[in-house]
Amino acid sequence: MIKKKFSLSTTQIIMLSFLVVILAGSLLLSLPISTANRESVSYLDALFTATTATCVTGLVTLPTVTTWSIFGQVVILILIQIGGLGVITIMSALMILLRKRMGIGDKLLLQDAFNLNSLSGIVRFVKRVLWGTLLVEGVGALLYMTVFIPEFGCKGIWISVFTSISAFCNAGIDIIAEDSLCRYATNPLINIITCLLIILGGIGYIVWWDVTGLGKESSLKKHRRFRNLSLHSKIAIVTTLILVFGGAALIFLFEHRNPLTIGNMSLFDKLQVCFFQSVTTRTAGFATIAQQDMTNASSILCLLLMFIGGSPVGTAGGIKTVTIAVLAASALATIRDKQDVSLFNRNISKQAINKALAVTVMSFAIVFTSSILLSAVTDANVLDIFFETVSATATVGLTRDLTPYLNAAGKVIILGAMYLGRVGPISLALAMNSRNKHQNIIKNPTEEISVG
Repeated sequence: MIKKKFSLSTTQIIMLSFLVVILAGSLLLSLPISTANRESVSYLDALFTATTATCVTGLVTLPTVTTWSIFGQVVILILIQIGGLGVITIMSALMILLRKRMGIGDKLLLQDAFNLNSLSGIVRFVKRVLWGTLLVEGVGALLYMTVFIPEFGCKGIWISVFTSISAFCNAGIDIIAEDSLCRYATNPLINIITCLLIILGGIGYIVWWDVTGLGKESSLKKHRRFRNLSLHSKIAIVTTLILVFGGAALIFLFEHRNPLTIGNMSLFDKLQVCFFQSVTTRTAGFATIAQQDMTNASSILCLLLMFIGGSPVGTAGGIKTVTIAVLAASALATIRDKQDVSLFNRNISKQAINKALAVTVMSFAIVFTSSILLSAVTDANVLDIFFETVSATATVGLTRDLTPYLNAAGKVIILGAMYLGRVGPISLALAMNSRNKHQNIIKNPTEEISVG
């Protein structure tokens, strides 16, 4: 799978693999057979759609349900699945199915693709990821069928499969209606299924195996099982709970009197819509209320939730829950004048802190640069522009109704933000995890500076 003669780093291979899949998908989507009316769309729109699917973003310039034929929808779904799991994972899965032995280079590539710290059990890890993904997506599709088959007939089977994969991969693309899931805003079953798929996909596979492993240890008391989780899982779970429930509470506070969103709903419906909105901002991209109708306070809150995103080693985007938790702990330690940064009575390594800072700064740089460029080519208001660029960079897919009206330059800018958001922070983290251990013998002198 990997040839030394190409002398490409794992980072370059990962970035190139996403680019190749995007270009291949764009060519297929530009064919007449891919559209519902059998007339080719512009190549830029085909490229934009392939990018948003592969980068599991969900921003679309053309309505998915009316633009694409079954063939086109199949292409989009394949791109979503590849983008959610990762190109390298799919390639490795094929090697496993063909019973081909993985070399050390293949395992190193997988290690970097998942940003893992060890090669130990990497093949077994991939197998569990694949089987776990198929199981969750399959169960999700079956549950969706209880709603979609009575409503759409046999077509509901395809809608259920598509929606389940899209939700688990945090893609936010659907083939139900042009307004996403707004017609199901007060449907408890759709809300529960979709939220569970989004959370399971975004929490990360490391947490999956950590939690399920403890569940098998019947000797552990329930209150002690959390203590026996790894530090990574503790941080991911607690941060996710704080963001989901805290976000839902604040959205309810800001929106409960807004007649354009939930102001006229019952209390129960208000609560489930707010919970869904908080969950979907974790880079899922489905919408049950029009984002442009929300108050400015809710929109700004959603910007923060989208920027943070899900957890590492999952299908979500953003800078990740563990990243923001490490940065918050580091800031708190500095304020308290402590030398060590700790969470759950465990010290955080300097390398992890540096990675968290670098990924955050890079993501912010992509958002800031994209926002300036988009402002230069469109006359949309600042909030709409920031919402669009954060959504693209964090691979969320929510929009304040700006995406369909982007001009050619705007589409290219958002297209670039989606690609960089999908591979940029990951690639930066991998680059910092370089295996070149060479250090300079002569070091530069240290000098104190004033900060803050």
